[in-house]
Amino acid sequence: MPSLALPDSGWSEEKRALHALRRLAYGPSPQDWQEVRRLGVARWMALQLYPEHLPDEAMAARLAPLPTLRLSTEELIARYPPLRQQARELGFPLETREDRRDLTMMLGPDALPRRVAGDLMAQKLIRAVESQHQLQEVLVDFWFNHFNVSAEKGPVRWMVTSYERDAIRPHVFGRFRDLLRATARHPAMLFYLDNWTSVRDGFEPPRRRSGMPPAFRKNARGLNENYARELLELHTLGVDGGYTQQDVREVARIFTGWSLNRPRVAPSFVFRASAHDAGEKTVLGHTFPAGGGEQDGERVLDMLSRHPATARFLATKLARKFVSDEPPAALVDRLAQVFLDTDGDLRALYTALFTSPEFWSDAAWSAKTRTPLELVASSIRALGGTTTGDFPLARAVERMGEPLYRAPAPTGYPEHAAPWVNAGALVVRLNFALALASDRVRGTDVNVMALVPQPPPADTGALVDALALRLLYEPLSPQTRATLLAALEPGEDERMPDGEVRPVDVRRAVGLLLGSPEFQKQ
Repeated sequence: MPSLALPDSGWSEEKRALHALRRLAYGPSPQDWQEVRRLGVARWMALQLYPEHLPDEAMAARLAPLPTLRLSTEELIARYPPLRQQARELGFPLETREDRRDLTMMLGPDALPRRVAGDLMAQKLIRAVESQHQLQEVLVDFWFNHFNVSAEKGPVRWMVTSYERDAIRPHVFGRFRDLLRATARHPAMLFYLDNWTSVRDGFEPPRRRSGMPPAFRKNARGLNENYARELLELHTLGVDGGYTQQDVREVARIFTGWSLNRPRVAPSFVFRASAHDAGEKTVLGHTFPAGGGEQDGERVLDMLSRHPATARFLATKLARKFVSDEPPAALVDRLAQVFLDTDGDLRALYTALFTSPEFWSDAAWSAKTRTPLELVASSIRALGGTTTGDFPLARAVERMGEPLYRAPAPTGYPEHAAPWVNAGALVVRLNFALALASDRVRGTDVNVMALVPQPPPADTGALVDALALRLLYEPLSPQTRATLLAALEPGEDERMPDGEVRPVDVRRAVGLLLGSPEFQKQ
């Protein structure tokens, strides 16, 4: 495992540690704060970049109660079929909301399709809060978002577990080309962007006994450009990557025949040669001779994964994610060159990013705003808590605007602050923080009182200052401090008959700190 050489930023080791935990992890936890201080920032970062050298046996035990995570898509569909199918097999009416409720109660939670989504969301939250491989979890979320599919679209609900587990997670420290290929061939992507039904012009689906699934015969009615467009615009070159609408059409022709077998029962990739456009194509000035077949798709992925526009697009996105919403142009230039020089080695790209002067600059300090997932996970981590990832926690993320695995558009969720920062969203965040600090989030355990120094501070101001250092690892701004003290001032109904004031509500103080502007930043 290589050692990291961090640039001289003039920061203290404590400030470096806090910055690293905010960006490469879901915020500092008391345990990780101690670990970074023990190992040193550079050593801790190296272990995060090479998680194979950092055992995390506890995580397997934490995920053991979520059995659907280990099943194939075929097994998930068989064990947790659609509710309408179960009703049909049981001869149960499903015409009204009451019918659905009664069937749901009769079947029980372990037989319902929502168990699949519930386990998937739970594992994401458990990993974000408790995994020692914090950077890996941040990157899995980043790349899933980059290659977004939505569980809201038909049978994709049963495919997302495999998509994250088999197409995204194994490749986040590998080469971009391998990650691109894994997503391109996965049933979730093929179904989500409709490429499984994309066929050459003039294709006529064969009759029933062709071996082709009825769903394909019904839907395969011509060229579909959805995947080709998103491949160019979102996955590789970027919207300003220099391609034309004609390039989109040519790429769509190349991917005709990239399809699925039994998409609603046991989905798997299949190349249908009879549905493929075998003619000559030209993409970005490169000619693909006639008769290329399935390999033409692989050649396009090769070309796009090595294109300078792809290097720049990915460099920009990573710099925006980890440095600032408006990343420095010089940093993007250098990262793009690293991508090209290493043939898309993602670990080399991350290393260049995390050892750059821009990453450790004053301009990058507290320059990012936490997404809902980051806010929820970092709040629990700040309190040294644990979670089973029960539905209320996923629901909290959803209320803040980020329903897990259900981003509606291929663009995924935004990495910049503007969509997450508005008055309504901040109120929802504060309400979650107060509920969490009061230990009112089912399945999540925190010990707020352990944060209070012993002996307790003599006055409210001293208590708030002490709690801020334990939660934020830095003092509050004067404005935020004044606002919190005013909110904690006792009202008339909180005064005792003899004129004494009840002690400060520590849980409320902690909730207000988690909802403060400082805690929203990372």
